[in-house]
Amino acid sequence: MSAKPKVATVWLESCAGCHMSFLDIDERIVDLLSQVELTASPVSDIKDIPEVTLGIIDGGIGNDEELHIARELRKKSKVLMVMGDCAVFGGINTMRNFLTPEQVLKGAYADGATVTTLNPSGKLPGETGEPGQSVPRLLPQANAVDRHVKVDVYVPGCPPDADAIYYALSEILAGRVPVKIPPDMMRYD
Repeated sequence: MSAKPKVATVWLESCAGCHMSFLDIDERIVDLLSQVELTASPVSDIKDIPEVTLGIIDGGIGNDEELHIARELRKKSKVLMVMGDCAVFGGINTMRNFLTPEQVLKGAYADGATVTTLNPSGKLPGETGEPGQSVPRLLPQANAVDRHVKVDVYVPGCPPDADAIYYALSEILAGRVPVKIPPDMMRYD
């Protein structure tokens, strides 16, 4: 009896819609999960990414921490799949690319609508010197995952349809790397 393929999934710069679509696989998820060992997911506290057969990334890359996670998952995955438009194309996260990282931080943390209650000092994260008061360094731009690491399988959609995710996972588990998701499974809400 051979060991089950190991799967790790991470959620980077995104809204969680892709992982919600994964859950929309409904009862088929029981069959899929019986075929694999899920080693890491967005709801687990991941300290180290393990060696896996399949790594799945949901979300784009916009800061140092996300870049590190994507590189680690790529290094430790035989097959790397990205799902959702943020991971595949950069998605809505790229709207910040018209501003500098400093302008983005200032708008979010110094001039934002809730600053008076959350950050009355007006200092940006990292300037206070207090533990837990910093955010990962923003990259000059937010990008799709393949701008930083090699991707093997793309499942676009915003969010991707549950059938498209199921199709890609079923193909990978059968030892085939899908080149293209069938058009009738594509969805953009």
